[in-house]
Amino acid sequence: MIDFFIKVKQQEAQKLPFVIYKKPYKTEVRGFFQKNDHLYFAEALDETGFVFAPFDGNQMILIPKNQSVIWESDVTSFGENHLESLNQSENQQEKERFEHLIQKAIEAIEKGTFNKVVLSRKEILEVPNFDLVTVFTRLIQRFPTVFCYCWYHPKIGLWMGATPERLLKASRKKFCTMALAGTQNFNGTTDIVWGAKEIEEQQFVTDFILENLKGLTSEVAISSPYTVQAGNVLHIKTDIEGVINKTSKLNQVVSVLHPTPAVCGLPKETAKGFILGNEGYDREYYTGFLGELNKKGFAEKKQKSDLFVNLRCMQIKEKQAHLYMGCGVTKESIPEKEWNESVNKSMTMKSVL
Repeated sequence: MIDFFIKVKQQEAQKLPFVIYKKPYKTEVRGFFQKNDHLYFAEALDETGFVFAPFDGNQMILIPKNQSVIWESDVTSFGENHLESLNQSENQQEKERFEHLIQKAIEAIEKGTFNKVVLSRKEILEVPNFDLVTVFTRLIQRFPTVFCYCWYHPKIGLWMGATPERLLKASRKKFCTMALAGTQNFNGTTDIVWGAKEIEEQQFVTDFILENLKGLTSEVAISSPYTVQAGNVLHIKTDIEGVINKTSKLNQVVSVLHPTPAVCGLPKETAKGFILGNEGYDREYYTGFLGELNKKGFAEKKQKSDLFVNLRCMQIKEKQAHLYMGCGVTKESIPEKEWNESVNKSMTMKSVL
């Protein structure tokens, strides 16, 4: 691990692009270290490397495999996986602004504009002594069951996160994805009861994915919904897997899934229009997606892609951490509860800073 992080420090000092990441439940950390500072793009998702895509727009950035040195290292120990309780200093003005935004969305839902919309906010913290290796080490120690990453490009910036949501895993024509929605605080057990609002919200996501994959797939199977833990919060999850048609391509499946109702809303375009018109800031890569693109397995020569939704993330710039948190809004939503949910979600990144 020491050699691996020395390589990270050298790459950072030389202002060269890189990404380091650890997959859920795995003990290996992997790094793509680009050999130049060129900005490459994934045009059709048929390239090989690591992709980093924004919420809105097509500028999908690629760290190409053929322009990178790839390192792997084993995580020797996860250490203690505990989360400190943090003191919350509440920004009353931001609370009122966000609750007003939620209320506006509820009124639009009641008028029939859309069924669901996911609204988010940004919080900025001062981090004068930020060290990416220290923070990344904490991420992989505290969140071993989610996708943890640190991504840097001198022309874009530095992003880090610990996301519980897989967008798509594909190998040849087989794929798996998930419907993830609903949030509760984790209080020591996953054996809990979910309310009507959270169950409905999760069902919206499941139905959307199944309906929109129909034309691209030949087989689809789904699990029953179940509860999963992600850091200090719980979600409802449904696993979805199947076979992509021989005539369908990876970028077609991704364009159907992204942005999912779990980060955007339903109907997708109407909800997205409301987000862009009302949130009041640019999400950039928050709620975009990232991951391995067309990686060839060592044992087999088939290509594999493993993409995740960029949730529970932050951008580091000018000694400040920009944290991003979102909430799914339905007709059952209560503005104050949605604010509290966003506060709980902010704890994932705050706990490692």
